[in-house]
Amino acid sequence: MTGRNLQIFALSESAEFAARVCSDLDAELSPHEEREFEDGEQKIRPLCSVRGNDLYVIQSLYSDARKSVNDKLCRLLFFLGALRDAGAERITAVSPYLCYARKDRKTKPRDPVTIRYLAALLEAVGTNRVVTLDVHNLAAYQNAFRCLTEHLEGTTLFADYIRRRLAARDRVAVVSPDVGGIKRAEAFRLALAAINPDAEPPTMAFVEKYRSAGVISGKALVGDVQGRTAILIDDLISSGTTLAKAADACRAGGASAVYAVATHALFSRNAYETLQVAPIDQLVVTDSVNHERAAGSMERLHVLTCAPFLAQAINRLHTDGSIVDLLGG
Repeated sequence: MTGRNLQIFALSESAEFAARVCSDLDAELSPHEEREFEDGEQKIRPLCSVRGNDLYVIQSLYSDARKSVNDKLCRLLFFLGALRDAGAERITAVSPYLCYARKDRKTKPRDPVTIRYLAALLEAVGTNRVVTLDVHNLAAYQNAFRCLTEHLEGTTLFADYIRRRLAARDRVAVVSPDVGGIKRAEAFRLALAAINPDAEPPTMAFVEKYRSAGVISGKALVGDVQGRTAILIDDLISSGTTLAKAADACRAGGASAVYAVATHALFSRNAYETLQVAPIDQLVVTDSVNHERAAGSMERLHVLTCAPFLAQAINRLHTDGSIVDLLGG
């Protein structure tokens, strides 16, 4: 076991989530100060010694009603830099939802590759490691960073929940809402099959999707869902249009029920209205993004906490344990 003391910090926006992580670690959040000046500039500093210690800073990077994603990112960068200057030996940024991970390639002339710029910023302030959950493009995430990266997957979390909801005799089809998510859907299908090896193995299907200038089209279903419970799986929900179209395709293909699972529920634009009328029996997401508004707006929404999962990851990283074992690899 490492001789470095474990310290966990969380900026104010993620303090509630971080408290759940600390509860599972039987630890307390380390104190810090967040001060805003009259001109809008801010100062963030630790209120305890961090010299020589192993630090984990929890901040999920998404926009909400109080702060933009850029506000949250800038404050995180300044705090990480302050911790490095204060003598921390190892600093890990824990971001359940990592901003700009979707902008991982050039899709139009002179496009930015923003995930690479984000990586450079985090590294510049002295970050040793970045931990995130179900990033949009794993290869792009891993290639963007020079510092250490850890990628956690919510596959087992979702598979356990779905299997408890289904009867052993239920016939299941795992459906990717687009071609790009087929690998994710296959991993989920295998996790479901492993939980109940005596049941009929789930089948696979996917829905075609085309996106141009933010407009989504196409909903042809490839694969058989007739008489099966269709489980749609995606890494995130933004406007909800992709899941709604995929659910329509599954119903048209004869699915007896439709569940949808997604790790990150951003619920932007008219997502509440879109998903409320979509033919989805239940929508399952994690608390990587705060869902205070959604909890009272969507009857079929169920939120799984990923805090215990992140707590296990932090404990293994602190003690130099195996993340591969945690992921079942």
